[in-house]
Amino acid sequence: MDRIVQPGSARRAWPGEFRHVQQCEGLIFTPAIVGAFGGDTTSDPFEMRCIECGKVHTQNRAAYACTSCGNLLELRMDRAKALERMSEAKMQKRPLSVWRYKELIPVGEGAQVFTLNEGGTQLLDAKRLAEEIGIRRLRIKFDGTNPTGSFKDRGMTVGITKARELGMKTVACASTGNTSASLAAYAGLAGMKCVVLIPEGKVALGKLAQAMMHGAVVVSVEGNFDQALDVVMRSSEKLGLYVLNSVNPFRIEGQKTAAYEICDQLGGKSPESLYIPVGNGGNSAAYWKGFEEYEALGVVSGHPIIRGIQAEGSAPIARMFASGSATMVPVQKPDTVATAIRIGNPANWKKTYRAIKESGGSATTVTDAQILSAQTKMAKLEGVFAEPAGAAAVAGVMDDLQRGILGRSSEVVCVSTGHGLKDPDVAIAQSAKPTTIEASVEALERLLGAA
Repeated sequence: MDRIVQPGSARRAWPGEFRHVQQCEGLIFTPAIVGAFGGDTTSDPFEMRCIECGKVHTQNRAAYACTSCGNLLELRMDRAKALERMSEAKMQKRPLSVWRYKELIPVGEGAQVFTLNEGGTQLLDAKRLAEEIGIRRLRIKFDGTNPTGSFKDRGMTVGITKARELGMKTVACASTGNTSASLAAYAGLAGMKCVVLIPEGKVALGKLAQAMMHGAVVVSVEGNFDQALDVVMRSSEKLGLYVLNSVNPFRIEGQKTAAYEICDQLGGKSPESLYIPVGNGGNSAAYWKGFEEYEALGVVSGHPIIRGIQAEGSAPIARMFASGSATMVPVQKPDTVATAIRIGNPANWKKTYRAIKESGGSATTVTDAQILSAQTKMAKLEGVFAEPAGAAAVAGVMDDLQRGILGRSSEVVCVSTGHGLKDPDVAIAQSAKPTTIEASVEALERLLGAA
C-alpha cells in the first residue's frame, strides 16, 4: 500500500416535490438495500427509489425528489443482479479510479463516459501526525488530489455522464465553491453549458477562479448557499437545467467509490471508524452507501463507524445528535472559516443522519480554531495541504482524543475533501510572513543563525 425542509420550513417546493416533508423515521439503509426488487426485473441491478415511501422512479428523466411524498431519491442495488454483472477479479486488475467500479455505477452500458481520471486518491499513513496527537494509527484519504482539487470530481464524472445520457444541454448547481469548479470542468469536457449560483462574497477565490476559467456562467446570489440552491432547484424544470448538486442521486453514485477504494487500499478490509466533514450531507451518505454495498456484495466483512464533523457555527446535523432529535432545525446564518461546509440547511440531512446513525456513529462539532490547528499540523507533519473543511475530520479526531471519547489505541481513517490551494487566503493569514534580507550569504547566515 502506498504511503499512503424539514417540517416547518418556509422553503418553497421544488419541481415534483410536495410542500410537506415527512419526519425522519427509521433508517435509510437496511439489508434490503441489496435485496430482491419487486415488479418488473431486468439485467439492470439498480432502481431509483424514494428514501421514505419507496416509490420507484424512472431513471430515464431528470428527477431529484419523490413525486408522491417529496423526499429525496436514491439508487438501490439488487445484490444478485450486481453479482452477475460484476467481476471482482476484473475490477482489481483495473487502475484505482471511479470507473474501476463501472459495474456498480448506474449508467447505461453504452453511455459515453466523461472522465478526467478522477479517484484513485492516496490513503496516507499519517505516522508523524498520529504520534503528535497520540493515536495508534491515523490514515488520511486525501481527495484534494482529484483533477479539480476536491472529492466533487467523483460525483461529477458520473453526473455529467448521466446528463449526456439523458440528452441534457445545460447543467447547473449552487455552490460554496468546490461543486462549481468541478461541474464547470466536466461540463467543458462534455461540451455542455454550465450555470453556477454562488452566495455573494462567500466563495474562496481559488474555487471561483476555476469555475470562471472553465467557462461557467457564474451568478452571484444575494443570500447564502441554501438560498442559492433553492433558486437553482425551482428554476430547473422551467429553464431546462440538469441540477448536479448532491440532491441528484447519480452524484452520490460516483462519490460512493471512495469507500470502495479505502477498502481496496486496506487490502480488502473495512476501516474501524471513519471521520468525515459534513456540509450538505451528500458525501457522508455516499461513503456509507459504498461501505454497505461492498459488505453486502461480500467484498469485505463489516463496516466502519462514521463520525460526522461539523463546524461549530454551521452544525445542524451535529445538533440533532446532541439533542436526540430526528428532525433538523436549520442554522439561519451559518458561519465558519471552512467555506465548503458553511451550510445551514443541508438538503441531504435525512440521508446523512440515517447513514451516520445506522453505522453506529454520531456527529459533533469543532471550532474554527481547531480546524485551523489541524490544517497546520497536516501540512507541517504530513505534507498534506488541505483546505479548512478538508482538515475538519482530523480536528474531530484531535478533539475526541482530548475529551476521551476516542481511545488512544484506535485506528481511524479521516476524509480530507479538498486541497488547500482552494482557499489560499486562509492559509496565508495564519502563516508567518516572508522575511526580507539583503542579497548576500552573510545576511542569510545571520537570519538562519538567529532562527
